[in-house]
Amino acid sequence: MMWRDPGTPADDYYPVRPESTDVPESTFRIKAGKTLSERRWRAAFSPEGHLDMSKILGRIHRGGIHPSIRGEVWEFLLGCFDPHSTSEERQEIREHRREKYKSLKATCKQLFPLIGSGKFVTAPIITENGDTTQDPIVIQQIKEVVGDTPMEDYPMDKKEIDWKLTLHQIGLDVIRTDRSLVFFEKQENLAKLWDVLSVYSWFDSDVGYGQGMSDLCSPMIILLEDEADAFWCFERLMRKLRGNFRCSGSSVGVESQLNCLAMVTQVVDPKLHQHLEHLGGGDYLFAFRMLMVLFRREFSFGDSLFLWEMMWALEYDPDLFSNYEDSSDSGSERPDANKPKPKSRKQIGKYERENMKNGAELPITVFLIANVLKEKSAKLLAEARGLDDVVKILNDCNGNLDAKKACAGAMKLHKKYLKQVINIRLIVC
Repeated sequence: MMWRDPGTPADDYYPVRPESTDVPESTFRIKAGKTLSERRWRAAFSPEGHLDMSKILGRIHRGGIHPSIRGEVWEFLLGCFDPHSTSEERQEIREHRREKYKSLKATCKQLFPLIGSGKFVTAPIITENGDTTQDPIVIQQIKEVVGDTPMEDYPMDKKEIDWKLTLHQIGLDVIRTDRSLVFFEKQENLAKLWDVLSVYSWFDSDVGYGQGMSDLCSPMIILLEDEADAFWCFERLMRKLRGNFRCSGSSVGVESQLNCLAMVTQVVDPKLHQHLEHLGGGDYLFAFRMLMVLFRREFSFGDSLFLWEMMWALEYDPDLFSNYEDSSDSGSERPDANKPKPKSRKQIGKYERENMKNGAELPITVFLIANVLKEKSAKLLAEARGLDDVVKILNDCNGNLDAKKACAGAMKLHKKYLKQVINIRLIVC
């Protein structure tokens, strides 16, 4: 019988605190010949620094990314850099962004001195009217940073009031985020996460801060050593997800994706959809958390990162950087903006190719959740007598899902959905 290398557990790279005994183990294994290695990653670049995405997308989809290069690969998958750019062009953009982040952070520090101090707050610093709360712990923290210099009250505009009202909530979320990881035992790493989220909340004041963002930002802090690089990588991820965090009095931002999930389930599993509607779950709000934090609760830390990079590789579009830079002032001028760039099918993610071919724009996360529902369909139909039962059955998945199988199932469901929708169109026509 041939011996097979079981691979290195991903958890070895993200050590867990000894007292955290209830943390699910990662099923993701780093395997030679399957996982994107540093050697294969470097070989995908030309001498000038142009990246051939066709050499890495399939490898990521099949075996993930080695943790030693994960951060820099993510920067490309999320559209921080154009794969057709040179090493020098990317360095120029990186330096520009680092300066911009430095400026943003300096503005925030001027408004509240604990930004960048290595400390953070978990108590409110102002009231909704803009008055300081005079919390003794906050006052003591500020004194340790600026001495006895008094903090003067002054009229604040709505943007500043809204921003300052979020700072303590960010702090409360930071101390709850990935606390099982040894990395976040250090105060400096918690403060770094708080700084990045606080600056982002000021930078994107239209969305600000919402619960769940700390779960999305935490991996960036771990994977990218430079705080500015982590900030812009998180900002790119938020380009994909910021719509989820837009809320009004009458609707939640994630509502459009929940509507898509309902539509997909109705097509691929009409019996289950009818049952959920009967239980009062036709709005699919029970799937809210999965969409908001990209399955961070359903998978171990290592497996959730593996899942993310598989999703991004499957959805990858080489125009991502160009589209983002055209609508953003976050980077410098695009290198060779007017130069035509080759775009072959191999440079486009497998899932995205199917979408483009069929004129669809549904995100893969919708099909990941639809696949979870399909896998649990028999149990939901037999045992769910109310929404509490639905939530309980889905919560039983936490830590027990396989990221690779989940992606494969989502791809199959996507094909099935597109085929059935096309057949319905043909019948109607």
